[in-house]
Amino acid sequence: MPKTKKIEENSDSDSGPDDRNPPPSKKAKDGPSKTDGNDYFELDRNRRVSLSTFKGKQYLNIREYYQDKSSGEWRPGKSGITLTKKEWNQLLELQPKINFND
Repeated sequence: MPKTKKIEENSDSDSGPDDRNPPPSKKAKDGPSKTDGNDYFELDRNRRVSLSTFKGKQYLNIREYYQDKSSGEWRPGKSGITLTKKEWNQLLELQPKINFND
């Protein structure tokens, strides 16, 4: 006669999504947010403006970000521009001359 295995039922395993923690909801902020110690401002869902320092010089970064599928973290993409303080000031001087034809 073959041996039969007794199947044990565990009622805890089929409790489903009740035992999972839901992710916290994100709230919009007016001021700068921080990531990696750098302040940034969100322009859009996936675009940010931030200040960074490299080799003692300050830069303004306008970049597109993407959400990493494996970790869920937001990472900088290839699309973007980095401006020096001088270039940023030149852009601000040109601002009154730049008009959108809406």
